[in-house]
Amino acid sequence: MERAETTSGDVLEFLAFMDELRIRIWLDGGWAVDACLGTQTRTHRDLDIVIEVQHAQVAVAALNDRGYGPVSRDDTRPWNFVLGDAGRHEVDFHLIVLDENGNGIYGPAESPEFFFPAASLRGTGSIGDRRVECISPEWLVEFHTGYDVDEDDWADVSALCERFAIPVPEDYRSFQKTTSGAKVAETRSDAGRASPPATP
Repeated sequence: MERAETTSGDVLEFLAFMDELRIRIWLDGGWAVDACLGTQTRTHRDLDIVIEVQHAQVAVAALNDRGYGPVSRDDTRPWNFVLGDAGRHEVDFHLIVLDENGNGIYGPAESPEFFFPAASLRGTGSIGDRRVECISPEWLVEFHTGYDVDEDDWADVSALCERFAIPVPEDYRSFQKTTSGAKVAETRSDAGRASPPATP
């Protein structure tokens, strides 16, 4: 069964609910990209969030009361899991513990799987008229590397790189060449197209 589209309205409703619970949320993933860009650039199948471990239990319990439950995945872990509702809306949780320097420790304390550098947690953007906290543009690009990237990843990364003058990572060179080739072909096609006759 396919997931429902997560709209900007869904995101704003979720953030307002977390505000009521006094829980700080950072947007991650596709919605973080669009928050940084200040506009929605594509559809989103879920909402990725970063949340402190100390607030996760309250957030999960509150969402359970709203009909959300665990979504089965092969990679579910205590620090990364998904909750979904009957309408097939999904929230992808990434749990962190902030250290004394503001870095987000992701994974077991004794052997962290990953770190969200403090700088990555200083991003801000907007969804509609609301200011939101999110992963910063430079780190969103960095986090979109190191795996088999796809067209959605390229759409996110290319938009961020263009807007914030960030170098395109090596992982996306093939997409960049394809895009450049398409633009050249389009330019040549336009150049060879006859101009419409002048209006008398």
